[in-house]
Amino acid sequence: MNIETKRDVLEILNMPETDFARDVLPKAQRAREAQFGNRIFLSGMIGYTNVCKNQCLYCGMRAGNSDLKRFRVAPEDVIALGRNAAEHGYKRIFLIAGEDPKYGFDGLVRIVKSLKDAGMFVSLACGEFDRAQYAELKAAGADEYVLKFEMSNPESFNRMNPSTTFTRRMEAIETIRGLGLALASGNIIDWPGQTADELADDILLMKRLGISWAPVIPFLPAMNTPLFETHHRGSLEKLYKEIAILRLMLPAIRITAQQPGADLRKGLSDPEANDSAIRAGANLLFYDLLPDPLAADFRVIDERHITGPQHAKVLSETYGYVIDTDA
Repeated sequence: MNIETKRDVLEILNMPETDFARDVLPKAQRAREAQFGNRIFLSGMIGYTNVCKNQCLYCGMRAGNSDLKRFRVAPEDVIALGRNAAEHGYKRIFLIAGEDPKYGFDGLVRIVKSLKDAGMFVSLACGEFDRAQYAELKAAGADEYVLKFEMSNPESFNRMNPSTTFTRRMEAIETIRGLGLALASGNIIDWPGQTADELADDILLMKRLGISWAPVIPFLPAMNTPLFETHHRGSLEKLYKEIAILRLMLPAIRITAQQPGADLRKGLSDPEANDSAIRAGANLLFYDLLPDPLAADFRVIDERHITGPQHAKVLSETYGYVIDTDA
């Protein structure tokens, strides 16, 4: 299936669900299998600080959420967690954080260098930095930087992410690309008021950016955020349609399979929900290396439930996928 234009994307986004399941889902699944076989990749993840200076209207770690217990994990402890994962055969590590100006950039550089020296593929999602800082992280060994554009509509981005601007976000993204770091970027699916046209623009922007990984997720406003009481979660149907389009359009990329299902209480480790995302073309899972109490407080969304690799084992045993810990 050839998907090139906005019209092609919109045709699938507007397709009845039964037609999508019959005509598109099988092609996306075959595209994933042609590229990766039956492998699903599993990466370690460390949320090393949940302190954030930003006031995004939907994120549970926003600065205005006074109910969240804040923490910072010292660089030497992050390194120990990451090296332990490497010793157990995990080749990929995802370091994720709130935008914490007091964490210490030198400490982050030290973490990256140490984990790269341990032979890991190092992926970072730490927010907006200046060019010199991105260059320093690359020099320390960072392989990939994750900076989501969230939504390609500048007005909506600026309204929902008031601590930065769409222009600043895209400038940072282009800086990352210009330095030769692999860029992971993507959108929030079905945010309040999003149109099919805007969702199509998001998908086409991912293609234009030449992303290595699509860290996409439906809109899931966290508790104690301005949008929690007034807006519902994003559509799973739109999620699966976007994953399938991305797989067919960009067959070699990683796409997040750690997705919610119909019952949000099961979090992001619901095997049935993860399998549905994989069947649409996704292929990347995570497990949190933090101890349970800290992992529970890394609350970008509520009810993540991805501590430990057990959910990947259940997925493998239930559906027959081969779990791959390579980069």
